[in-house]
Formats: sequence, structure tokens, C-alpha cells
Amino acid sequence: MYRTNTCGELRVEHCGTEVILAGWVQRIRDLGAMTFIDLRDRYGITQLVTDEKTDAGIREQAATLGREFVIQVKGKVRERSSKNKQLPTGDIEVEISAIKVLSPSILPPFTIQNDTDGGDDLRMKYRYLDLRRPAVQQNLFLRARIAQATRNYLSEKGFIEVETPVMIKSTPEGARDFVVPSRMNPGEFYALPQSPQIFKQLLMVAGFDKYFQIVKCFRDEDLRADRQPEFTQIDCEMSFVEQEDVLNTFEGLTRHLLLEILGVETGAFPRLSYGGAMENYGSDKPDIRFGMKIVDLTSSARGKGFPVFDGAEYVGGICAEGCGEYTRKQLDELTEWIKRPQIGARGLIYLKMNENGTIRSSIDKYFNSEELKDLAFHFRARAGDLILVIPGEREKTLTALGNLRLEMGNRLGLRPKGTFQPLWVVDFPLLEWNEENGRWSAMHHPFTSPKPEDIPLLDSDPGKVRANAYDLVINGVEIGGGSVRIFDAALQSAMFKVLGFTPEQAEAQFGFLMNAFKYGAPPHAGIAFGFDRLVSMFAGLDSIRDVIAFPKNNSGRDVMNDSPSPISEEQLKELFLTIQQPPK
Repeated sequence: MYRTNTCGELRVEHCGTEVILAGWVQRIRDLGAMTFIDLRDRYGITQLVTDEKTDAGIREQAATLGREFVIQVKGKVRERSSKNKQLPTGDIEVEISAIKVLSPSILPPFTIQNDTDGGDDLRMKYRYLDLRRPAVQQNLFLRARIAQATRNYLSEKGFIEVETPVMIKSTPEGARDFVVPSRMNPGEFYALPQSPQIFKQLLMVAGFDKYFQIVKCFRDEDLRADRQPEFTQIDCEMSFVEQEDVLNTFEGLTRHLLLEILGVETGAFPRLSYGGAMENYGSDKPDIRFGMKIVDLTSSARGKGFPVFDGAEYVGGICAEGCGEYTRKQLDELTEWIKRPQIGARGLIYLKMNENGTIRSSIDKYFNSEELKDLAFHFRARAGDLILVIPGEREKTLTALGNLRLEMGNRLGLRPKGTFQPLWVVDFPLLEWNEENGRWSAMHHPFTSPKPEDIPLLDSDPGKVRANAYDLVINGVEIGGGSVRIFDAALQSAMFKVLGFTPEQAEAQFGFLMNAFKYGAPPHAGIAFGFDRLVSMFAGLDSIRDVIAFPKNNSGRDVMNDSPSPISEEQLKELFLTIQQPPK
């Protein structure tokens, strides 16, 4: 056998035992009379030792080893004289009696340990080496535990796991599809699924009642820290349910995962409407671990002769407690921060609450002391607080204030890792106006049901129709989203009409779904969790790349295997394709 034990399990009670270990050489320390070798596998690190009592041949062999050599050793477990409390195996070491090199290694491009000297690009290129680092492995172990706990929970609730196709029909809604040319059907293409949406609805028509899948999805869109061209969802659908049934089931799943994986208990998740989220937090995915809610000052701020306020559609602000001592330099830096293109505000106005009850502000010229106190009263501000105000167009200003709120939360330490405050955001708009295309687009997807009481507005005022949709938000991150589905063919046709589909286009794109509804479709609803986001949040990480075994970089490339890459002329001919060079 290659090993009797792993490198993470030996303890003092094993002293005197003959063992066989196998793994990678992480570090060698040659002290002359003694040589110490740290041997690593996925379970941990065990210290090996040779000394003056060790056979000379074995000592010579140990001296030839290098970092990342794969070796097998035999030896006896003994108690260490100098213990390492940082390691679970730190009370013992193995006195080597035999060494066998299973596979030598050239010098790795960076150190294979948690405090590595390798940069991001280098570690991405040699991802198979980066994956040897315990910190990275722990992320994937965590991912596996969450996946297993999810499967166990949903299976116990009567859900059945069903695999849906990976090559499907391209649809025009949503992000760009990745497409796959068909050799057997020249000029025709499959698409990789952005989600299994249509198929899980068809499973409900087929009577499967409760479906789930931990599934790969694909979107050809610009990347960022929480996006990858291929990502994983916990995808679910249920029949004969209403919105409340879905929320209760998946609130239960989330609470189960927090408790099972992290030992964190949470109470019932608050519910917040989309409108309330935007008005109070400037975001449809608010972080409610701290207050600092947005206050609408529009009516109080206008009419005082200050052109910036008088000409603004909306004036709002936040109160940062205890920040009244901010210097002019700090305020100028904050002003530049919100003027960045990503935020888009034109300027920042401040009110400092002094200890003597007076207020110092950047608008003293236009507001007297009583008027300033009236503004401050809306925030319930106290001495030592700092009020930050932004005027402008309503939606843009609310979003800017939402970003400013999160930034102040970060600066004040109000968003610590390891704390979790989930909530449900409900009652989203069903539709949003697409200026580029001059038509309505589905805010969620075209199969989302409108609120029953809002259905008459589809013809008269589509922008006011609310969706029977919901998002799960944790700590300001959208973890999942779903909706009650349309299961009536006539309502689905009306939805397609509002979205600008002709009957012919709707039939060409979704005819098979519409036809399925004619054979008795149950009321159904579903949800999908972003599995990569969930794992990265549980791991306390900001980027989903750190919890994916082989991620792409910010350009959508796998620098390890150099993909995407050109294909041969012969392959292009077989697929009846020609390559156009991009314009210079």
C-alpha cells in the first residue's frame, strides 16, 4: 500500500507506531545533524525527521529531495521535543526508516503555502499548483460541504434532482448566449443555457412537483469579481405553491446551511418591498446589518434660494454617526469618491453637528441656523454626527446614496465578515423600459407572473405592474431570485405581446412551452441561488474565483490551458464556418 495514514491524522497516541505516509514535500530544513521535512497532503502536514541515528543512505537520500517531490516514507511516530501548536499534528514527528521518490518535481514558480509569493496571474496560470495550497483547498472543501448539505436538505423535503440539457435553443431575452455550431445541421446552432428555466417549468407540467439541480449555467457578459462566464446555480421549482410557500422552503434551506456549515443561527428573514428598499437603502439588495437609512429631504430643502436644491428632482441624505470630526481633506476625498463614473453624483453637501448644538455646513450661505436644524431633525442627528446630502435625479441620486451608505459602512466597520443578515426583497416591477430597443423588457424573465391585481395594467400602464417575484439578499449581496410563473397560455401570450413579440416570433422561440401549457399546467413557482456567491460569502471572500476550482480571469480566459483558442481550418470547414477578423 502507498500509505497507512494521512498527513493530518497522527497524534501523540500513535507514538511508537510504524506508519507509511505519502504526499508532497512542502519544506526541508537541513540543520546538519538533523533534517526536518514537512510532508503535505490534502489532510494536513506531518513533520518527518532524520538524525544521527538514521541510516546514512536514507540521510543522503533525504538530502536530494526538493520542494513538491512526491514521496513515500516509512517510519516510527515519536513525540516532538519542540511542539508546534499551530498544527493538529504538531505534537509528533515521524522518524524516517525508508524513503521512496514517487515523482520528482522541478522548482515550482511560487511557494505552495498559504502566505505564497505568487501573484494572481501567476497562480491562475499554474492553477493546479495553487490548488495544492491548504487555504484554496479549504474553499473547495467548504463548497463540497454546502453542496452536500443542500442535496440532503432538499431531498428530505421531497425534491428530486433532475439533469436538464446543456445544449438548447438560443433565446433573445437576457444576457448573450454562448453558441455551439451544429455539424449535422449546417448553419444552425445550439446555445449553452443561461438557466434551466424552460425545462424546469416543463418538469412541472410533467408532474414532477418538486425539482432541484446544482447546475452549470453560461452567460456571455462582461466579468467582475462576482461573475464568471460559467457559473453554478442551486436551481429549484415547485408545483401547487404560492410565493409564501417558496419563501418558507428556501428560507429554511438558508437557515439550515448557516447553522450546519457555520454554526450561525438566524431568526425569521425580514420582508422588504422593492420600493421600500430603494427609498431607504438606495439598492434592491440592501445590507441591513446597519442603519444609516436614506432620508428624503426634497420638500424641506427646496425654496431656500439654493439653486442646486431648487433645481433637483430629489434631495436625499444619510447620517454617519460619530463622523462630525471629519476634516476638510476627508470630505473632499468623499466628494471625489462619489463623483467617480461608477457612482455618478455631481457633488456632496455636508452638515456637521457640533458639540455646542450649532451646525457647520457647506450651505451656510443659503440656510440659516434654524433651517439647518430642521434638516438635521429629519435624521435625528446628534452632536458629533455628520450628515451627507446629494441632490439630483431621483433614481440616480438614490443609487449614489446607496453606494455612499455602503462606503461609510465599510469605513466605520459596520459590515464585518462572519455576520449575516438575510432578507427577502419582494414586489419588483415586472417590466423595465429599454431605451435602446424602444420597448419593454422583462425585469426578471418573460415567464414571471404579474401580481393578479395588476394584470389589468398590462394594457394600460405596463410600467406600474408588479411582479410576483422575490430575491434573497444577504449582507448586500443578491444570493438568489425567483418568481411565481405564468402557467396560463392566454396570460403568457399577453406578456409576449407587451414585450414586443409577434405571435410568429413567440411561436418560433417558445412554441413548445406554450403548447405544453395546453395539456394542463399546474400553478408553479421557483427560485435559483447563485451557488458560487453563496460559497464565497460563507468563506468570507469577495471574489467567487477563489471558490471555483478552475476559474476564468477578468477577460474570460483560462490562462492555464490558454482558452478560448483558435480551431483548425479543417474543423471550421466541418462546421461550415468562416472567421472574420475584427476591425483594426
